[in-house]
Amino acid sequence: MSTGLNKKDKQYLDDQLARVREDADHMIGYPATRALDFSPLYPFFDFLLNNLGDPYTPSSYRLNTHEIECEVIEWFTELLHGKDQDIWGYVTSGGTEGNMYGVYLARELFPNGMVYYSEDTHYSVAKILRMVNSRSIMIKSQENGEMDYQDLAETIAIHRDVPPVIFANIGTTMKGAIDNLDEIKSVLKDKAITRYYLHADAALSGMVLPFTDNPQPFDFADGVDSISISGHKFPGVPIPCGIVLAKRSLVDRVARTVEYIGTNDTTVLGSRNGMAPLFLWYVIHTLGKDGFQKMVKDSFSLADYAIEKFKSAGIKAWRHKNSPIVVFPRMNEPVTKKWQIAIHGNDAHLIVMPHVTKDHIDQFLEEIIA
Repeated sequence: MSTGLNKKDKQYLDDQLARVREDADHMIGYPATRALDFSPLYPFFDFLLNNLGDPYTPSSYRLNTHEIECEVIEWFTELLHGKDQDIWGYVTSGGTEGNMYGVYLARELFPNGMVYYSEDTHYSVAKILRMVNSRSIMIKSQENGEMDYQDLAETIAIHRDVPPVIFANIGTTMKGAIDNLDEIKSVLKDKAITRYYLHADAALSGMVLPFTDNPQPFDFADGVDSISISGHKFPGVPIPCGIVLAKRSLVDRVARTVEYIGTNDTTVLGSRNGMAPLFLWYVIHTLGKDGFQKMVKDSFSLADYAIEKFKSAGIKAWRHKNSPIVVFPRMNEPVTKKWQIAIHGNDAHLIVMPHVTKDHIDQFLEEIIA
């Protein structure tokens, strides 16, 4: 059996690593964090860690990190004001899987339900709705990225005989807008609707809002039935992953026993990455709540610095309350491409994640206005 790479293949990998390092130094447009040294976890890569099935139920495949996964879920449950006995969750492959799980639970609860989501909702949601064959209506967005609550009210009024499933954005992809859960619940109350499902897509902001002094409503204390958060964004896990939490009573409706793996099938995927819970556990135990709070505070401070630098150059820039996303006009595309700036329509944005520094901001602005 051949071992090791030949000289050509090794050079190819070295070139790829050099490219990634160069691109990593010019990445301020997407939500990813480079904050920790994960080398203490590298020995675990010698094993196939596969978190088959329900993390709370023993599996006949024991090369897993279920115990660590449960600790991670319990930490997030407390963070998001849930009660352990009432909330169930697991570590996903990312925010999209978490959103799919929320929509799946809602569809199982209300087979004829209507999903309402806004224009600014992440592009994957329309795909998810097609995959699970859910009825849906897109609601208009306000200019700031929030859902248009009047359009929501008028649309729900037309379909009052159908249970609504509200897909709320807790930080939209481009503008960081947070749909107002109190406004949404007010619309439902005004229409005398008592049977509904509320899912929160908190991919980025779900790890920002808990560490602010005055967060907008977004979690179980505010009435959500399920919530999806990304693990590779603000937490900075170097593997795409996420966390989905939902009311246990809803999950029990979809649980099935599978003899082959000796556990319950309650997740979207069969085989699941056992490294992701380990990395999340490491971040949680390395940084702690105080560490996350400092990272959020520093990100907001640097975001305000960027806005002032834009303004001093005569460029309008802004951010939502409790958001590290700085929105500015689409411009100088060779430079925005170099710095991997996300663009949509007439808008562009940079995201002040924990690895972004003043030097990054200064260098980017020097180049974009040159």
